Amino acid sequence: MSVKVEKTEKNRVRLEIEVDAAKFEEGLQKSYLKNIKKFNVPGFRKGKAPRNIVERYYGVEVLYEDAINIVCAEAYDKAVEENDIHPVDRPEIDIKQIGKGKNLIFVADVTVRPEVVLGQYKGIEVEKINVIVTEDDVEKEINKVAEKSARLITVEDRGIQKGDIADIDFEGFIDGVPFEGGKASGYRLEIGSGNFIDGFEDQLIGAMPGDDVEVNVTFPEDYSNEELAGKKALFKVIINDIKVKELPVIDDEFAKDVSEFDTLEEYKNDIRNKLKEAAEHKARHETEEKIINKVCENAEVEIPNVMIQRHIDNLVRDFDMRLRYQGLDLEKYLNIMGLEYTDFRNQFEKRAEAEVRTQLVLDAVSKAENIQATEEEFDEEIEKMAENYKTDVEEFKKHLQDNDIEYIKDNIRIRKTVQFLVDSAKIV
Repeated sequence: MSVKVEKTEKNRVRLEIEVDAAKFEEGLQKSYLKNIKKFNVPGFRKGKAPRNIVERYYGVEVLYEDAINIVCAEAYDKAVEENDIHPVDRPEIDIKQIGKGKNLIFVADVTVRPEVVLGQYKGIEVEKINVIVTEDDVEKEINKVAEKSARLITVEDRGIQKGDIADIDFEGFIDGVPFEGGKASGYRLEIGSGNFIDGFEDQLIGAMPGDDVEVNVTFPEDYSNEELAGKKALFKVIINDIKVKELPVIDDEFAKDVSEFDTLEEYKNDIRNKLKEAAEHKARHETEEKIINKVCENAEVEIPNVMIQRHIDNLVRDFDMRLRYQGLDLEKYLNIMGLEYTDFRNQFEKRAEAEVRTQLVLDAVSKAENIQATEEEFDEEIEKMAENYKTDVEEFKKHLQDNDIEYIKDNIRIRKTVQFLVDSAKIV
């Protein structure tokens, strides 16, 4: 096999591959064996005609399609590997010469991984993120827990006030006609939460249990349901009952009820430490992002559109999977949001481009610095994964495919590359 490599344009490579006649002959034989049951030659039982008879009756060309698929695929993969080419899309194949007893010559045009020209990536300067946890932060966390532990007490001797929980039935009308999704019974609404359209909750203030209230609102111009956007609506509301939250007293007894600690001070210290740990983790993550973003800004790379589109496919697939966990699917989601599929996909374009750029630049840095996953690091990662899956390490390894191993090593390599960039940065 011989290969000629030509760079035709940015991120496009043309491979002219010549496969010797003997190899193509093997492909013809494989094609014959694959399709033998399809051939019906007079004088022979179906699928029993010898190859030379099949070729004489149908013509040797009947074997070409599968032979080309077999031989070209093998030759292309070998040519790509031997010439250190990294395709990001399927190749366009054009047959230049074909025939029994002849060398097979074909051209493969393919989009390849783009070259990255790194700018400054060591000594990147970023501002230090100070981690501060205040007493107000601690109190807010305690109040959140207190809210969850609050009792709801029914009130009957006064009207609705802000902060109350109103149990309501309602139905919405536009121009006197009920609209889809505008009706509910036994709905619990916290007054002042802002969960409903602007003005809805305010018009319930003062209403007593058993009252019928008419609420007039206007849907926002950018409302997700285009059929309702910008339209005036009347809601007929029945007040079933009113409840107020009775918060627990925040003292040592409260701490005992909601935590493993005996005193409120111990509980506060634990919350303070957890908030600080979370804030430090967030600060580290934000610092990493700032450094990576600057390294990417300093680099030059022209990303093929196919790489962005493939990444959008992955993001859409992940989004659909998360929806399915919530009992939805993408089609239902698009109907609810009033979105066309193309517009929905386009929402991911900037994110996809940024993530592909980041991946390419980090790969270029790891290559420039010869950063790789060591066997020890790989073994440690496997041990952690086996522990998470609650299985024996050796048993876990048995189920790993080659691409799984590469994926794990790539993740380690990228983590090390990010750490390298952080370690070499200047935090000011």
